[in-house]
Amino acid sequence: MKKIALITGATSGIGEAAALKLGKNGFDIIISGRRQERLDKLKKSLEEGGTPVLALCFDVRNEEEVRSMLTHLPSEWRDVDILVNNAGLASGLEPLQQGDTIDWNRMIDTNVKGLLYVTQCISQGMVARKGGHIINIGSIAGKEVYPNGNVYCATKHAVDALTKGMRFDLLPHNIKVTQICPGAVETEFSIVRFHGDKSRADKVYEGYECLVADDIAECIWFVVSRPPHVNINDMVVMPTAQASASVFHKYRER
Repeated sequence: MKKIALITGATSGIGEAAALKLGKNGFDIIISGRRQERLDKLKKSLEEGGTPVLALCFDVRNEEEVRSMLTHLPSEWRDVDILVNNAGLASGLEPLQQGDTIDWNRMIDTNVKGLLYVTQCISQGMVARKGGHIINIGSIAGKEVYPNGNVYCATKHAVDALTKGMRFDLLPHNIKVTQICPGAVETEFSIVRFHGDKSRADKVYEGYECLVADDIAECIWFVVSRPPHVNINDMVVMPTAQASASVFHKYRER
């Protein structure tokens, strides 16, 4: 019997790579994101590989949209086995006293409240069926802070705490809860953080070999593919050239 995986933030980066990886390994895939054209493109790619797909275009920040979409899934898509809470972002990189509240709200609404909205909707079905697996994509920023990371780090620390809380709450219902915390991954992350300034974003990844989205998709597949009695609680994944959230060994030019 096939299983269903729901991946938020699937229109690029880790979410897209995770959808392709899980689809390749036999899952039916629900993909969600804000960009319809990209959802359509990913849906076509997955279907060409033989993967059944349901594409849902909504913004996790919008509670009404989340509940409308996820509590009215077609009957054949309701029994979600794997939830990958991937939707998240950084916006801005300034000292707190110079921060933009628009950036703050965008991060809090996406990284924390969006994760909560989606998880509540999907976990209720898992509780009723007494099984499932929730994977939250955290960050090294959820383990330690770094200069100018203030609010982004706070949201990822919240994801860390929520993951631990979910594990307690869902334990009696046979539901696994995992957090995967990447270090530097070259995706659209820095372009979004710097509001589309690609030249500034590129500098983040100069001088060392960073992670790529497929590396984290492999980690997602690893935790999903463990036997029923095994749960990977927490996984921190860094490039070899990264020792902490802010310490890198930059040894070459790109």
